[in-house]
Amino acid sequence: MNKIKIAFFDIDGTLIDMNAKTISKRMLETLVRLKDKGMILCLATGRSPITLPDFGEVTFDAFLTFNGSYCYDSERTIFSSHIPAKDVKQLIQNATEIGRPVSVATKDRLAANGADQDLIDYYAKAKLKVEVSDDFEAVLQEDIYQVMTGCRESEYEHMMKDIRHAKITAWWDRAVDIIPDDGGKGKAIEKILEYYNLDQSEAIAFGDGNNDIEMIQSVGTGVAMANGSEQLKAVADDVCGNVAEDGIYYYCLEHELI
Repeated sequence: MNKIKIAFFDIDGTLIDMNAKTISKRMLETLVRLKDKGMILCLATGRSPITLPDFGEVTFDAFLTFNGSYCYDSERTIFSSHIPAKDVKQLIQNATEIGRPVSVATKDRLAANGADQDLIDYYAKAKLKVEVSDDFEAVLQEDIYQVMTGCRESEYEHMMKDIRHAKITAWWDRAVDIIPDDGGKGKAIEKILEYYNLDQSEAIAFGDGNNDIEMIQSVGTGVAMANGSEQLKAVADDVCGNVAEDGIYYYCLEHELI
């Protein structure tokens, strides 16, 4: 694995144990040691730029946010794609018809037209609170990169009724992220590898949810967490230990990445 030059990490359930809600000292040590060996470190998350955790002394090189719909480094935007306004309006209408409030994400803000328990609990996983906004309609005039709503699989069909240029990506069975149809972590990784002039074989990725499937399939070495979904493990090249047991640290140690 000495040829690996870039590493992609999901956050929740991968870098951060969702029960502890904080990154472990050993995981931070892993990131520092990877960085010291010259590895390019990239976050690949469903979170927005404004909700990324503080990783202290660790500086990531690139950020794939909104499940890959908005990617950037410290100097420039690498890839950006938002949901067409017509689809955003239709998504809100569809959600309203099944009694679901939604939260929309611009590059700089999250805004919701209401909150139900599923959406509240979804936000809580990232230590966030749903912001119900008086100016929700005004926010819709901006570019929307992601729509989040409480949603079970049985509701997917209605949620996506008459939607032309957006798709569901999900890592939890009670909520979904809806992103542009040309987005996704896989597409974003292609853009990042092109940006750094690297081959797929030179990349490794770690994830735990179904929204990481495209990511795992877009790198030379795709690693699923032991606490990850069975669907992800089925397509991964390898499985490392549980996030609560510093699985990535021991994987990197075993494969001489650190």
